[in-house]
Amino acid sequence: MNLQSLVEKATQKEHSVVAVAAAEDKEVLVAVGMAVEKGMAEFILFGDKEKIEAIIEESVPKIKSHDAIKIKHAASPQKAAELAVKAVRENEAGALMKGNVPTAVILKAVLNKEWGLRTGNVLSHVAAFEVPNFDQLVFVTDAAMNITPDLNQKTQIIENAVKTASSIGVTTPKVAPIAAVETVNPAMQATLDAAALTAMNNRGQIKGCIVDGPLALDNAISHKAAEHKGIQSEVAGQADILLVPNIETGNALYKSLIYFAKAKVGAVIAGAKAPIVLTSRADSAESKLYSLALAICSASK
Repeated sequence: MNLQSLVEKATQKEHSVVAVAAAEDKEVLVAVGMAVEKGMAEFILFGDKEKIEAIIEESVPKIKSHDAIKIKHAASPQKAAELAVKAVRENEAGALMKGNVPTAVILKAVLNKEWGLRTGNVLSHVAAFEVPNFDQLVFVTDAAMNITPDLNQKTQIIENAVKTASSIGVTTPKVAPIAAVETVNPAMQATLDAAALTAMNNRGQIKGCIVDGPLALDNAISHKAAEHKGIQSEVAGQADILLVPNIETGNALYKSLIYFAKAKVGAVIAGAKAPIVLTSRADSAESKLYSLALAICSASK
């Protein structure tokens, strides 16, 4: 499976609707235009109506009068975030997308106690990478939300990633808790957590996946490296999900894959009542399209 096949899978979902908060952003609207042309979803665009219409006129005129587009004016980015979140809360939309609004603003709306999208679970970032010369998508979590997750948070981060991977057809995903070494070392918390997560999975406390660790990155994704070290594991060399120990590791791995490996990526925030497309302003329209596809597939699941 690759990200293009993920886009095709998303187009097969019936009546998908995405609420976009502060949609007055060129790359966001180009991605919306690409999604509309593919018949992937309908969109409710919240934000400055004049600016949204001007960007559409200049950058994606084909969708100017398209039935799949509704524009709803909001006087500020904060109001746009509120209205978009409420649209998801009230089932007018099945997914939320960040536009030209600070991440802190949209997350404040998502976490609002009265009308937000809280579930009581940890919110976590799940990124699906298409890496050149790899024949499968590789998921990395959590590269953007949880700074130094404890064991309980890591459990929920795995569960969020497993649900996301399962939504696109990865059955019983293999999860590798990443550390610097493959042996448990009391001085290295990542190895202790990895061993505990493996035991919890073996006892049925973490379901729907196979967890084995600690594993260093090379042993998680390379059969040759795992064989060289004599590691026998259902996960080693074939991990679907890489669980990083902290945000620094995740951030470095995420950006290394993009800038060094030239990987393509789609990502969502999972754990809320609906998936959230929380892409960076630096992300391309293509990356935003892949993120939309991932959100639509996981929303329908």
